Amino acid sequence: MINVNRFISENITSRPSSMFTPDIEANKEQLRKEIFGKSILVIGGAGSIGASYIRAILPFKPSKLVVVDLSENGLTELTRDLRSTYGLYVPDEYRTYTLNFSDPIFERIFREEKGFDIVANFSAHKHVRSEKDKYSVQALIENNVIKAKKLLDLLAEYPPKHFFCVSTDKAANPVNIMGASKRIMEDMIMAYTSKFKVTTARFANVAFSNGSLLAGFIDRIMKQQPLAAPCDVRRYFVSPEESGQICMLACVLGHNGEIFFPKLGEEKMITFSSICDRFLESLGYKKKECATDDEAKKFAAEIPEDSKIYPVVYFKSDTTGEKDYEEFYVPGEKLNMTRFSSLGVIEEAGSRPMQELDTFFAELEKIFTEPDFTKEEVVAAIKRFIPNFEHIERGKNLDQKM
Repeated sequence: MINVNRFISENITSRPSSMFTPDIEANKEQLRKEIFGKSILVIGGAGSIGASYIRAILPFKPSKLVVVDLSENGLTELTRDLRSTYGLYVPDEYRTYTLNFSDPIFERIFREEKGFDIVANFSAHKHVRSEKDKYSVQALIENNVIKAKKLLDLLAEYPPKHFFCVSTDKAANPVNIMGASKRIMEDMIMAYTSKFKVTTARFANVAFSNGSLLAGFIDRIMKQQPLAAPCDVRRYFVSPEESGQICMLACVLGHNGEIFFPKLGEEKMITFSSICDRFLESLGYKKKECATDDEAKKFAAEIPEDSKIYPVVYFKSDTTGEKDYEEFYVPGEKLNMTRFSSLGVIEEAGSRPMQELDTFFAELEKIFTEPDFTKEEVVAAIKRFIPNFEHIERGKNLDQKM
Protein backbone atom coordinates (compact mmCIF):
# COMPACT_ATOMS: atom_id res chain seq x y z
CA MET A 1 0.00 0.00 0.00
CA ILE A 2 1.08 3.56 -0.65
CA ASN A 3 3.07 5.59 1.89
CA VAL A 4 0.75 8.61 1.93
CA ASN A 5 3.12 11.05 3.62
CA ARG A 6 5.92 10.24 1.17
CA PHE A 7 3.54 10.51 -1.78
CA ILE A 8 2.37 13.95 -0.62
CA SER A 9 5.95 15.14 -0.16
CA GLU A 10 7.19 13.87 -3.53
CA ASN A 11 4.14 14.37 -5.74
CA ILE A 12 1.92 17.13 -4.34
CA THR A 13 3.75 19.65 -2.17
CA SER A 14 7.26 18.94 -3.56
CA ARG A 15 8.62 19.65 -0.07
CA PRO A 16 10.87 17.09 1.69
CA SER A 17 9.88 18.53 5.08
CA SER A 18 7.24 20.89 6.48
CA MET A 19 7.38 24.43 5.15
CA PHE A 20 6.65 25.67 8.68
CA THR A 21 9.57 23.98 10.43
CA PRO A 22 11.82 27.09 10.23
CA ASP A 23 9.15 29.27 11.86
CA ILE A 24 8.52 26.70 14.59
CA GLU A 25 12.25 26.46 15.31
CA ALA A 26 12.70 30.24 15.31
CA ASN A 27 9.84 30.68 17.79
CA LYS A 28 10.26 27.54 19.88
CA GLU A 29 10.83 29.38 23.16
CA GLN A 30 7.77 31.58 22.71
CA LEU A 31 5.65 28.56 21.78
CA ARG A 32 6.88 26.71 24.86
CA LYS A 33 6.16 29.71 27.08
CA GLU A 34 2.59 30.02 25.81
CA ILE A 35 1.72 26.28 25.80
CA PHE A 36 3.70 24.59 28.61
CA GLY A 37 1.48 23.82 31.59
CA LYS A 38 -1.59 25.40 29.98
CA SER A 39 -5.10 24.00 29.55
CA ILE A 40 -6.29 23.44 25.99
CA LEU A 41 -9.74 22.84 24.50
CA VAL A 42 -9.96 21.57 20.92
CA ILE A 43 -13.39 21.49 19.29
CA GLY A 44 -13.61 19.27 16.21
CA GLY A 45 -10.35 17.64 17.26
CA ALA A 46 -11.04 14.27 15.62
CA GLY A 47 -10.93 15.70 12.10
CA SER A 48 -7.82 15.87 9.97
CA ILE A 49 -6.85 19.47 10.80
CA GLY A 50 -7.90 19.34 14.45
CA ALA A 51 -5.95 16.12 15.05
CA SER A 52 -2.88 17.57 13.32
CA TYR A 53 -3.15 20.69 15.49
CA ILE A 54 -3.14 18.48 18.57
CA ARG A 55 -0.05 16.62 17.38
CA ALA A 56 1.67 19.96 16.70
CA ILE A 57 0.92 21.39 20.12
CA LEU A 58 1.56 18.35 22.37
CA PRO A 59 5.39 18.46 22.19
CA PHE A 60 5.18 21.77 24.09
CA LYS A 61 3.57 19.90 27.02
CA PRO A 62 0.24 21.46 27.99
CA SER A 63 -1.10 20.30 31.37
CA LYS A 64 -4.62 19.56 30.17
CA LEU A 65 -6.17 18.60 26.83
CA VAL A 66 -9.93 18.31 26.33
CA VAL A 67 -11.15 17.27 22.88
CA VAL A 68 -14.76 17.56 21.70
CA ASP A 69 -16.09 16.05 18.47
CA LEU A 70 -19.29 14.53 17.11
CA SER A 71 -17.43 11.51 15.74
CA GLU A 72 -17.10 8.81 18.39
CA ASN A 73 -15.03 6.67 16.02
CA GLY A 74 -12.84 9.63 15.17
CA LEU A 75 -12.10 10.34 18.83
CA THR A 76 -11.32 6.67 19.41
CA GLU A 77 -8.80 6.67 16.55
CA LEU A 78 -7.32 9.98 17.72
CA THR A 79 -6.68 8.53 21.16
CA ARG A 80 -5.21 5.32 19.77
CA ASP A 81 -2.96 7.33 17.45
CA LEU A 82 -1.69 9.62 20.21
CA ARG A 83 -1.18 6.78 22.68
CA SER A 84 0.59 4.63 20.08
CA THR A 85 3.14 7.22 18.90
CA TYR A 86 6.59 6.66 20.38
CA GLY A 87 7.89 9.65 22.29
CA LEU A 88 4.73 11.76 21.96
CA TYR A 89 3.74 13.50 25.19
CA VAL A 90 0.09 13.15 26.24
CA PRO A 91 -0.93 15.00 29.43
CA ASP A 92 -2.29 13.02 32.37
CA GLU A 93 -5.43 15.12 32.14
CA TYR A 94 -6.54 14.09 28.66
CA ARG A 95 -10.28 13.69 28.01
CA THR A 96 -12.48 13.30 24.94
CA TYR A 97 -16.21 13.94 24.67
CA THR A 98 -18.54 12.83 21.89
CA LEU A 99 -20.89 15.77 21.71
CA ASN A 100 -21.80 18.94 19.83
CA PHE A 101 -20.26 22.16 21.11
CA SER A 102 -23.73 23.74 20.98
CA ASP A 103 -25.15 21.15 23.41
CA PRO A 104 -26.09 22.24 26.95
CA ILE A 105 -23.76 19.57 28.37
CA PHE A 106 -20.82 21.26 26.62
CA GLU A 107 -21.74 24.56 28.28
CA ARG A 108 -21.81 22.79 31.64
CA ILE A 109 -18.38 21.24 31.08
CA PHE A 110 -16.93 24.60 30.03
CA ARG A 111 -18.33 26.46 33.04
CA GLU A 112 -17.20 23.78 35.50
CA GLU A 113 -13.71 23.99 33.99
CA LYS A 114 -13.90 27.80 34.32
CA GLY A 115 -12.61 28.08 30.79
CA PHE A 116 -9.31 27.17 29.15
CA ASP A 117 -6.07 29.00 28.37
CA ILE A 118 -6.20 28.04 24.69
CA VAL A 119 -9.34 27.26 22.67
CA ALA A 120 -9.27 26.14 19.02
CA ASN A 121 -12.41 25.47 17.00
CA PHE A 122 -12.18 23.18 13.96
CA SER A 123 -15.82 22.13 13.90
CA ALA A 124 -17.25 23.16 10.55
CA HIS A 125 -18.78 22.16 7.26
CA LYS A 126 -15.60 22.32 5.19
CA HIS A 127 -16.61 20.97 1.78
CA VAL A 128 -17.91 22.96 -1.17
CA ARG A 129 -20.11 19.91 -1.77
CA SER A 130 -21.97 20.79 1.46
CA GLU A 131 -23.97 23.26 -0.64
CA LYS A 132 -26.88 21.52 -2.33
CA ASP A 133 -30.48 22.45 -1.60
CA LYS A 134 -31.93 24.90 0.92
CA TYR A 135 -31.71 22.44 3.82
CA SER A 136 -28.02 21.71 3.30
CA VAL A 137 -27.40 25.47 3.11
CA GLN A 138 -29.28 26.02 6.38
CA ALA A 139 -27.26 23.28 8.12
CA LEU A 140 -24.00 24.74 6.79
CA ILE A 141 -24.74 28.29 7.95
CA GLU A 142 -26.10 27.23 11.32
CA ASN A 143 -22.96 25.18 12.06
CA ASN A 144 -20.33 27.52 10.61
CA VAL A 145 -21.87 30.78 11.80
CA ILE A 146 -24.86 30.77 14.16
CA LYS A 147 -23.70 28.02 16.53
CA ALA A 148 -20.16 29.41 16.36
CA LYS A 149 -21.47 32.75 17.65
CA LYS A 150 -23.06 31.03 20.64
CA LEU A 151 -19.67 29.47 21.35
CA LEU A 152 -18.02 32.91 21.32
CA ASP A 153 -20.61 34.23 23.75
CA LEU A 154 -19.86 31.31 26.05
CA LEU A 155 -16.10 31.86 25.82
CA ALA A 156 -16.59 35.48 26.85
CA GLU A 157 -17.65 34.24 30.31
CA TYR A 158 -14.12 32.85 30.87
CA PRO A 159 -11.99 34.47 28.16
CA PRO A 160 -9.13 32.33 26.80
CA LYS A 161 -5.67 33.80 26.32
CA HIS A 162 -5.67 32.46 22.75
CA PHE A 163 -8.71 31.68 20.59
CA PHE A 164 -8.34 30.27 17.09
CA CYS A 165 -11.01 29.38 14.54
CA VAL A 166 -10.07 27.85 11.21
CA SER A 167 -11.07 29.60 7.98
CA THR A 168 -10.32 28.78 4.33
CA ASP A 169 -8.79 30.31 1.22
CA LYS A 170 -12.31 30.09 -0.21
CA ALA A 171 -13.26 32.99 2.10
CA ALA A 172 -11.28 35.36 -0.16
CA ASN A 173 -13.69 36.52 -2.88
CA PRO A 174 -16.11 33.65 -2.14
CA VAL A 175 -18.14 32.03 -4.92
CA ASN A 176 -19.85 29.32 -2.85
CA ILE A 177 -21.85 29.34 0.36
CA MET A 178 -19.23 27.38 2.29
CA GLY A 179 -16.62 30.04 1.49
CA ALA A 180 -19.10 32.82 2.20
CA SER A 181 -19.97 31.27 5.57
CA LYS A 182 -16.28 31.31 6.48
CA ARG A 183 -16.00 34.95 5.40
CA ILE A 184 -18.94 35.75 7.67
CA MET A 185 -17.25 33.74 10.42
CA GLU A 186 -14.13 35.89 10.04
CA ASP A 187 -16.20 39.07 10.45
CA MET A 188 -17.95 37.54 13.43
CA ILE A 189 -14.87 36.47 15.39
CA MET A 190 -13.22 39.85 14.75
CA ALA A 191 -16.16 41.47 16.54
CA TYR A 192 -14.99 39.68 19.71
CA THR A 193 -11.43 41.05 19.68
CA SER A 194 -12.35 43.42 22.51
CA LYS A 195 -13.24 40.43 24.71
CA PHE A 196 -10.29 38.05 24.03
CA LYS A 197 -7.49 37.47 21.52
CA VAL A 198 -8.76 36.11 18.22
CA THR A 199 -6.85 34.71 15.23
CA THR A 200 -7.70 32.62 12.20
CA ALA A 201 -6.02 31.13 9.13
CA ARG A 202 -6.92 30.78 5.49
CA PHE A 203 -5.09 27.89 3.97
CA ALA A 204 -4.96 25.44 1.15
CA ASN A 205 -6.50 22.03 0.60
CA VAL A 206 -5.15 19.46 3.03
CA ALA A 207 -3.86 16.55 0.98
CA PHE A 208 -5.61 13.26 1.83
CA SER A 209 -7.70 14.83 4.61
CA ASN A 210 -10.83 13.03 5.78
CA GLY A 211 -13.52 13.06 3.10
CA SER A 212 -11.30 14.68 0.49
CA LEU A 213 -11.17 13.59 -3.13
CA LEU A 214 -7.59 12.37 -2.68
CA ALA A 215 -8.47 10.26 0.37
CA GLY A 216 -11.26 8.84 -1.76
CA PHE A 217 -8.68 7.57 -4.26
CA ILE A 218 -7.47 5.07 -1.66
CA ASP A 219 -11.01 3.89 -0.95
CA ARG A 220 -11.76 3.50 -4.65
CA ILE A 221 -8.64 1.36 -5.19
CA MET A 222 -9.49 -0.80 -2.18
CA LYS A 223 -12.98 -1.38 -3.61
CA GLN A 224 -11.79 -1.77 -7.22
CA GLN A 225 -13.79 1.24 -8.35
CA PRO A 226 -12.76 3.83 -10.96
CA LEU A 227 -11.08 7.12 -10.07
CA ALA A 228 -12.65 10.43 -11.10
CA ALA A 229 -11.23 13.95 -10.93
CA PRO A 230 -11.65 17.40 -12.48
CA CYS A 231 -8.93 18.28 -14.99
CA ASP A 232 -9.36 22.07 -14.95
CA VAL A 233 -9.43 22.94 -11.23
CA ARG A 234 -6.10 24.03 -9.72
CA ARG A 235 -5.58 24.02 -5.97
CA TYR A 236 -2.94 24.84 -3.37
CA PHE A 237 -2.07 21.96 -1.06
CA VAL A 238 -0.48 21.53 2.35
CA SER A 239 0.29 18.24 4.07
CA PRO A 240 -1.76 17.09 7.09
CA GLU A 241 1.23 17.88 9.32
CA GLU A 242 1.49 21.39 7.88
CA SER A 243 -2.23 22.02 8.40
CA GLY A 244 -1.88 21.56 12.16
CA GLN A 245 1.31 23.60 12.33
CA ILE A 246 -0.09 26.67 10.60
CA CYS A 247 -3.03 26.61 13.01
CA MET A 248 -0.72 26.34 16.02
CA LEU A 249 1.48 29.20 14.79
CA ALA A 250 -1.52 31.44 14.07
CA CYS A 251 -3.22 30.55 17.37
CA VAL A 252 -0.24 31.05 19.65
CA LEU A 253 1.97 33.61 17.87
CA GLY A 254 -0.68 35.68 16.12
CA HIS A 255 -1.71 39.09 17.37
CA ASN A 256 -5.31 39.94 18.08
CA GLY A 257 -7.42 40.21 14.94
CA GLU A 258 -4.95 38.67 12.49
CA ILE A 259 -5.51 36.23 9.62
CA PHE A 260 -2.67 33.91 8.59
CA PHE A 261 -2.03 32.18 5.27
CA PRO A 262 0.80 30.08 3.80
CA LYS A 263 3.25 31.71 1.42
CA LEU A 264 2.55 29.63 -1.66
CA GLY A 265 3.17 30.99 -5.13
CA GLU A 266 0.88 30.32 -8.07
CA GLU A 267 3.39 27.79 -9.38
CA LYS A 268 2.48 25.58 -6.41
CA MET A 269 -1.08 25.04 -7.63
CA ILE A 270 -1.79 21.63 -9.11
CA THR A 271 -4.77 19.93 -10.76
CA PHE A 272 -6.54 16.94 -9.27
CA SER A 273 -6.17 14.97 -12.49
CA SER A 274 -2.38 15.32 -12.42
CA ILE A 275 -2.34 14.07 -8.82
CA CYS A 276 -4.49 11.13 -9.92
CA ASP A 277 -1.97 10.30 -12.66
CA ARG A 278 0.88 10.29 -10.14
CA PHE A 279 -1.15 8.29 -7.64
CA LEU A 280 -1.73 5.48 -10.14
CA GLU A 281 1.90 5.56 -11.27
CA SER A 282 3.05 5.19 -7.66
CA LEU A 283 0.96 2.01 -7.42
CA GLY A 284 2.35 0.63 -10.65
CA TYR A 285 -0.74 1.25 -12.79
CA LYS A 286 -1.19 2.82 -16.20
CA LYS A 287 -4.37 4.84 -16.55
CA LYS A 288 -7.17 4.14 -19.00
CA GLU A 289 -9.14 7.32 -19.62
CA CYS A 290 -12.81 6.55 -20.07
CA ALA A 291 -15.32 8.84 -21.71
CA THR A 292 -18.19 8.14 -19.28
CA ASP A 293 -18.77 7.01 -15.71
CA ASP A 294 -20.54 3.87 -16.92
CA GLU A 295 -17.63 2.91 -19.16
CA ALA A 296 -15.22 3.36 -16.25
CA LYS A 297 -17.38 1.41 -13.80
CA LYS A 298 -17.78 -1.48 -16.25
CA PHE A 299 -14.02 -1.59 -16.91
CA ALA A 300 -13.28 -1.56 -13.15
CA ALA A 301 -15.75 -4.35 -12.47
CA GLU A 302 -14.08 -6.55 -15.08
CA ILE A 303 -10.42 -5.85 -14.22
CA PRO A 304 -8.39 -9.07 -13.80
CA GLU A 305 -6.58 -9.27 -10.45
CA ASP A 306 -3.16 -9.00 -12.09
CA SER A 307 -4.08 -6.09 -14.36
CA LYS A 308 -1.85 -3.00 -14.30
CA ILE A 309 -4.36 -0.81 -16.14
CA TYR A 310 -6.83 1.24 -14.12
CA PRO A 311 -9.85 3.27 -15.30
CA VAL A 312 -10.20 7.00 -14.71
CA VAL A 313 -12.70 9.66 -15.71
CA TYR A 314 -11.43 13.23 -16.07
CA PHE A 315 -13.94 16.01 -16.52
CA LYS A 316 -14.28 19.77 -16.56
CA SER A 317 -15.86 21.15 -13.42
CA ASP A 318 -19.51 22.05 -13.89
CA THR A 319 -20.87 22.06 -10.33
CA THR A 320 -22.11 24.89 -8.14
CA GLY A 321 -19.52 26.98 -6.31
CA GLU A 322 -16.37 25.65 -7.96
CA LYS A 323 -13.65 28.22 -8.59
CA ASP A 324 -10.91 27.21 -11.03
CA TYR A 325 -8.20 28.93 -8.95
CA GLU A 326 -7.67 30.01 -5.34
CA GLU A 327 -6.41 33.08 -3.50
CA PHE A 328 -5.53 33.91 0.09
CA TYR A 329 -6.21 37.65 0.27
CA VAL A 330 -8.00 40.43 -1.55
CA PRO A 331 -7.11 44.04 -2.42
CA GLY A 332 -7.33 46.38 0.54
CA GLU A 333 -6.22 43.87 3.16
CA LYS A 334 -3.05 44.94 5.02
CA LEU A 335 -0.36 42.32 4.43
CA ASN A 336 2.82 41.57 6.36
CA MET A 337 4.98 39.21 4.31
CA THR A 338 8.19 39.55 6.37
CA ARG A 339 7.28 38.57 9.94
CA PHE A 340 7.51 34.84 9.24
CA SER A 341 9.47 32.92 6.65
CA SER A 342 6.59 30.68 5.55
CA LEU A 343 3.51 32.64 6.59
CA GLY A 344 1.85 35.78 5.39
CA VAL A 345 -0.27 37.78 7.83
CA ILE A 346 -3.30 39.96 7.22
CA GLU A 347 -2.96 42.54 9.97
CA GLU A 348 -5.72 44.69 11.43
CA ALA A 349 -8.47 42.69 9.76
CA GLY A 350 -11.57 44.83 9.77
CA SER A 351 -14.40 44.11 12.16
CA ARG A 352 -18.08 44.94 11.92
CA PRO A 353 -20.20 46.32 14.73
CA MET A 354 -21.87 43.57 16.74
CA GLN A 355 -25.25 45.17 16.08
CA GLU A 356 -24.74 44.76 12.33
CA LEU A 357 -23.89 41.08 12.79
CA ASP A 358 -26.86 40.49 15.08
CA THR A 359 -29.18 42.10 12.52
CA PHE A 360 -27.83 39.87 9.76
CA PHE A 361 -28.10 36.70 11.85
CA ALA A 362 -31.67 37.62 12.81
CA GLU A 363 -32.46 38.02 9.11
CA LEU A 364 -31.05 34.56 8.35
CA GLU A 365 -32.92 32.93 11.22
CA LYS A 366 -36.14 34.59 10.08
CA ILE A 367 -35.62 33.19 6.58
CA PHE A 368 -35.01 29.71 8.01
CA THR A 369 -38.24 29.78 10.01
CA GLU A 370 -40.32 30.36 6.89
CA PRO A 371 -41.75 27.02 5.68
CA ASP A 372 -41.28 27.92 2.02
CA PHE A 373 -37.91 29.67 2.16
CA THR A 374 -35.63 29.22 -0.84
CA LYS A 375 -31.90 28.87 -1.36
CA GLU A 376 -32.06 32.00 -3.51
CA GLU A 377 -33.32 34.03 -0.53
CA VAL A 378 -30.33 32.90 1.52
CA VAL A 379 -27.90 33.76 -1.28
CA ALA A 380 -29.49 37.23 -1.65
CA ALA A 381 -29.16 37.88 2.09
CA ILE A 382 -25.49 36.88 2.04
CA LYS A 383 -24.86 39.12 -0.98
CA ARG A 384 -26.26 42.07 0.92
CA PHE A 385 -23.85 41.33 3.77
CA ILE A 386 -20.85 40.47 1.55
CA PRO A 387 -21.06 42.71 -1.55
CA ASN A 388 -18.24 40.85 -3.36
CA PHE A 389 -19.97 37.46 -2.97
CA GLU A 390 -20.27 36.25 -6.58
CA HIS A 391 -22.21 33.04 -6.13
CA ILE A 392 -21.69 30.52 -8.95
CA GLU A 393 -24.91 28.52 -9.34
CA ARG A 394 -24.90 25.76 -11.96
CA GLY A 395 -27.75 23.59 -10.79
CA LYS A 396 -25.42 20.64 -10.13
CA ASN A 397 -23.56 19.51 -7.02
CA LEU A 398 -20.83 17.01 -6.25
CA ASP A 399 -23.32 14.43 -4.98
CA GLN A 400 -24.06 13.87 -8.67
CA LYS A 401 -20.44 12.91 -9.34
CA MET A 402 -18.56 9.70 -8.67
